[in-house]
Amino acid sequence: MFGQRKHKTFNYKPKYAKRKEEASTDEETASQAFAKKWRQQTGHKVRMKGLLPVRTLILLLVLLLICMYVLEKNYM
Repeated sequence: MFGQRKHKTFNYKPKYAKRKEEASTDEETASQAFAKKWRQQTGHKVRMKGLLPVRTLILLLVLLLICMYVLEKNYM
């Protein structure tokens, strides 16, 4: 009975759109240069590996707690 209305579309162009495009390209190149410099510096970082990985430390902690529990039950 009642048909669905079609959404309105607008072809609005701001008055200073050309200037914004030029400014946005300058911002894009600056951000791209920053990203490139960031990638280069992070790639050359010397990483110090920890003595033990986190998983190993957690496993040792759990084993230590189990041993403490067993020893407490045996001697008390």
